[in-house]
Amino acid sequence: MADSTPPVLSPPHSAITAALVLADGKVFWGYGIGAENSAVGEVCFNTAMTGYQEVLTDPSYAGQIITFTFPHIGNVGTNEEDIETITPVARGLVIREPITEPSNFRATAHLDTWLKDHNLVGISGIDTRRLTRYIRENGAPNGVICHSPSGEFDIPALIAQAKAWPGLKGMDLASEVTCKGAYDWNEKRWSLADGYTRQQDGNYHIVAIDYGIKRNILRCLTSAGAKVTVVPATTSAEEILSLGPDGIFLSNGPGDPAATGAYALPIIKSLIDSGKPIFGICLGHQLLALALGAKTSKMHQGHRGANHPVKDLTTGKVEITSMNHGFMVDMDSLPDQLRASHISLFDQTLCGLEVTDKPIFSVQHHPEASPGPQDSHYLFDRFMEQVAAHAT
Repeated sequence: MADSTPPVLSPPHSAITAALVLADGKVFWGYGIGAENSAVGEVCFNTAMTGYQEVLTDPSYAGQIITFTFPHIGNVGTNEEDIETITPVARGLVIREPITEPSNFRATAHLDTWLKDHNLVGISGIDTRRLTRYIRENGAPNGVICHSPSGEFDIPALIAQAKAWPGLKGMDLASEVTCKGAYDWNEKRWSLADGYTRQQDGNYHIVAIDYGIKRNILRCLTSAGAKVTVVPATTSAEEILSLGPDGIFLSNGPGDPAATGAYALPIIKSLIDSGKPIFGICLGHQLLALALGAKTSKMHQGHRGANHPVKDLTTGKVEITSMNHGFMVDMDSLPDQLRASHISLFDQTLCGLEVTDKPIFSVQHHPEASPGPQDSHYLFDRFMEQVAAHAT
């Protein structure tokens, strides 16, 4: 239940420089990090112990304020390699301890400097365990982070701002983060010895529809042997098929799949009818399910972390996976031609599906492992095997 205690309108002491204010009036006082600004969004939590820079640059976090449950954020600094998109779209971040000084040979900048460079606002010094429990009990709330070095805060106005924000349900954000035009991708996965290398000649042509695609997904496709072309989310099926793809990839992305589906579903339905192999991840998984007649719904708190156990119902294998989603495909809404292929062992929610009579499948989790374990990398190979089997 939400706390009905009246909000504290002034900081408890003069050193306070930031506040996280929730729509129900709850206030968390702390210390500002990053940009001297304010930001409104849905407050969620991520349990990953590594990869804060990948998380903050994941386009799927558009509209969200990320609470990191791991206390030591900043210890590997930042660099220009561990990013999932050039311009971060997350609204802000919440951490327990002050930003840790970087201690990694790959670091090129302090996290606080990087946050300021990207106009990302954050707060440190709050009880993230308390906030995480609140979210688990009450669901992901709307909230505002305000970083004010003067220590002056208009709490009633911040509460009103949080209440007025419409929330992610019904919001199409893919159109805001998708690329502006088509481009080719040939960068492969990073290695310690060689960094990023380039794909010279892919075996099969994959067209990836960008709803907010992560760079490491593209790298995994390329490393699996694909020649990759990325197209904007609104690209028509006719334009996509005119590129001569051997397979279609539906990417991750932010927002409500039902809202994005207003323009995405007709495109996906035509691509399904083409008979081309299709692979979807996260939002792409949800959109594929909607196009095939299933339903989606908003989750109470969502799944965000790098320790989520998922069972592959095809092989019986249990994988530890990376997840980031606040919406899900409803298991009991699957039509006859769809089969559940993966389930979460945390809460039994649907984490993958297959079309029984077509080379089409999708997963809710993030097999590219950026950040996270690499247990599910095989899915990219499985997709390319299907592409090879159906290539003309």
